[in-house]
Amino acid sequence: MQSNELSLIERSRQGDVDAFEELIKDYKKIAYNIALRVLRNVEDAEDASQEALIKVFKNIQNFNMQSTFKVWMYRIVVNTCIDFKRKKNLNVVSIDETIDLGGSVQIHREIADDSNNPDILIEKHFDNKLINDAVNKLEDDYKTIIILRDIQGFSYSEISEILTCNMGTVKSRLNRARKNLKEILENELRIQC
Repeated sequence: MQSNELSLIERSRQGDVDAFEELIKDYKKIAYNIALRVLRNVEDAEDASQEALIKVFKNIQNFNMQSTFKVWMYRIVVNTCIDFKRKKNLNVVSIDETIDLGGSVQIHREIADDSNNPDILIEKHFDNKLINDAVNKLEDDYKTIIILRDIQGFSYSEISEILTCNMGTVKSRLNRARKNLKEILENELRIQC
């Protein structure tokens, strides 16, 4: 951890809101993006990411510096989104779609191009709706791990810390998630043909 970040953490622990804002300024956008991908709603993502940042500030005393601040913070973001989703009983997540932000502003999110996942198959055979439907059929654990690894690009060790599970669990869960997604997509292709 950089000395500047350590200093900001210490000042944040003493209640310095300005130091906390400086500490999280580079992480807020990714926190929001994670929430948006999990919750698939702009307003819910804003609420959940804001709620997570408040939790980070209130619990910064509990940060033990055994992991990086970034990983600790994103663990709180993921857990907050899971709790938020449970509260609202939301069961959808989207990996690839255009999101209308209002005022004729739209953003387009895409699945990262990685030969280790079913993206190549997706690009060749499936449309966006089919992909979204397939991802929505995955269990929440699988959705989350695909978002963290394939979309956000977190390393296995970072995901291990965020999800508080061992590295082997991360790798096997990601492998199963990709296989399940591929099977769902192949099954949908057969049905359509």
